[in-house]
Amino acid sequence: MSMATRPVTRFRTNALYPPGEYLAEELAARGMTQVALVQAMNRPIQVVNAIIRGRKTVTAETAIQLEKALGIEAEFWLNLEMHYQLAKVRQAE
Repeated sequence: MSMATRPVTRFRTNALYPPGEYLAEELAARGMTQVALVQAMNRPIQVVNAIIRGRKTVTAETAIQLEKALGIEAEFWLNLEMHYQLAKVRQAE
């Protein structure tokens, strides 16, 4: 089978796993507090706390700040957010 006709397998999940949940786990694994993160990001604690609680989305600007603060690529954070939003819509249907 040629590459052009080969079927594409995609990973799809309908699990609601907000990016903030991963962020909280990452902070815990590093022994880092939300206060330390907001200081590194120069953002209000309310913003980071709202992301962790799933009440605020990860924007491109926030993703870049997370990348600088944690060394995890901005694209990773944006992909998490996109998949979370898609899963919410699929679950609602």
